[in-house]
Amino acid sequence: MSDPREYLTKEKYDELKKELEQLKTEGRKKVAESLEYAKSLGDLSENAEYQEAREMQANIEDRIKKLEAMLQSAVIMKMHHTEMVDIGSTVSILPLGATVKVTYKIVGSEEADLGQRKLSINSPLGRGLLGKKKGENLTVKTPGGAVTYTVAHIE
Repeated sequence: MSDPREYLTKEKYDELKKELEQLKTEGRKKVAESLEYAKSLGDLSENAEYQEAREMQANIEDRIKKLEAMLQSAVIMKMHHTEMVDIGSTVSILPLGATVKVTYKIVGSEEADLGQRKLSINSPLGRGLLGKKKGENLTVKTPGGAVTYTVAHIE
């Protein structure tokens, strides 16, 4: 069963709230203007501008609903030092047999970005790391087979 809460940093929460406000004001206004212009062109059944404006309207309304639900269920993560891996932790892991550690910050799915080493709590590795202590091992199933890691450091 997945967690219905959305874990966000305060910065990401503020960013999403700002996006929501922008979509509700400027975004909806722009769509309304596009629809008015398209209607002025005549026959709506063969009007590409009208179809495009309706699609843009649907996309904006979908994003507004998604953001509202996300912000309503948001849990602001507190950055902390802990003995166990938790949401908001920065954890270094060492793949079994390797000599180079990999460090990730454990975040909610909306903030996940492997390029920035931000790992979603909903990913197999993120779920496997939750609750682990320094020195503990975990094995994660990957497309290339099972990989075992050791938790090297937690912040």
